[in-house]
Amino acid sequence: MHENYDLKMLLDLVERKQFRQLREHLLEMNEVDVAEFLDELDVEQLILVFRLLPKDTAAEVFTYLEDSEDQEKLIGALSDRELREVLDELYLDDTVDIIEDMPANVVSRILRNTDASTRSQINQLLNYPKDSAGSIMTTEFVFLHPEATVEESFNRIRKVGLDKETVYTCYVTRNRVLLGVVTVKRMLLSSYETHIGDIMETNVISVNTHEDKEDVAQMFSKYDLSALPVVDGENRLVGIITFDDAMDVIEEETTEDFEKMAAILPSDKPYLKTGVFETWRSRIPWLMMLMLSATFSGMIITYFESALAACVVLTSFITMLSGTGGNSGSQSSVAVIRALSLGEVEFGDMLAVVWKEVRVACLCGSCLAAANFVKMMVVDRWLMNKPEVTVPVAVVVCLTLMLTVICAKIVGCTLPMAAEKVGIDPAVMAAPFITTVVDALSLLIYFTIATQVLGL
Repeated sequence: MHENYDLKMLLDLVERKQFRQLREHLLEMNEVDVAEFLDELDVEQLILVFRLLPKDTAAEVFTYLEDSEDQEKLIGALSDRELREVLDELYLDDTVDIIEDMPANVVSRILRNTDASTRSQINQLLNYPKDSAGSIMTTEFVFLHPEATVEESFNRIRKVGLDKETVYTCYVTRNRVLLGVVTVKRMLLSSYETHIGDIMETNVISVNTHEDKEDVAQMFSKYDLSALPVVDGENRLVGIITFDDAMDVIEEETTEDFEKMAAILPSDKPYLKTGVFETWRSRIPWLMMLMLSATFSGMIITYFESALAACVVLTSFITMLSGTGGNSGSQSSVAVIRALSLGEVEFGDMLAVVWKEVRVACLCGSCLAAANFVKMMVVDRWLMNKPEVTVPVAVVVCLTLMLTVICAKIVGCTLPMAAEKVGIDPAVMAAPFITTVVDALSLLIYFTIATQVLGL
């Protein structure tokens, strides 16, 4: 809630049914803050308070509601006339975003309350693949003719601009083919008699309707754009993507990557509004898979059981070795996944990435091994009085530590790159999965070195 507004005070006005006073406060608030306030209300209160808002404000607030269930309940409570008024104020891409999250009966009612032209545009946008540029674009943009003068173009902007998502950037087309782009600033600084074709920028950055929306969102940051034109295979302008839509995509993709990196199936709902059963269902598949994959670690320990029995002290260092290996692998995987998402590296760079990570691993492993050797000799052997922690045992642990870090770094950087190459989201190959692989490798390295050095 915005610091200028007191949530408790607003809730108190709702409880006391002081709707006139409440409406005055809501009209002074930003639409985002109003949406946050509405999210705190139960269904009956939500519908009641929503009806206090002017239709243009109500439409804006509607798009900012966090929970699609709240939007669905509002749609169900509004009359056809009220729903039509809200939909008339929404930009087309916002309407499409809402429809994508709604059940079929609600979608039918929304489409019934839109005019034929809007309904046709909505259906067109819904036909684009879910992760494509076409699915997040809006068809509400200003296009100008190259032969039109600045004065004629300003008249057109005044006539059609009110219902467009942005008027600052205008697109120059002939027979719908994208020729260039011109800003209102450039037009203001030109004489009224100047032709648009003479002042437009022809080196236009555009994207195809089927381009991945995450790649498109990254282009906004790379080229410092406020809007991006979307064209079909014949370079005909079919829509634009604005900065706010790109930011929504980045937030959505980042959240999804974090969930995958934590071995959780992605969810669209806020945490507190996701049911226990639904949360369980999103987590259990990964936990089950990781638990079964960890069986390999158990098999390795069983295989070397006699070696462990001969030198029991080795057991106390297993957790440290597997934990350090997992952390090392996670560091590399996170760095590589970020580089992949930003387009800084690709599969062809794998050798360069591995060579860098190996050198980093050698430095990290050497430092960790040296520190661990001192710790084992001073803390374990002397302070904790463990005579079984001998120099050969410390050498085994430190050698294992160094090799584990090297292997973990290699696994951590190669698995995400290989995953992207075969079409799997690199985030899937993050912390939990890599940790499981590295755990098994660290045990195999540990007991192999121990049997050779200690003669077990």
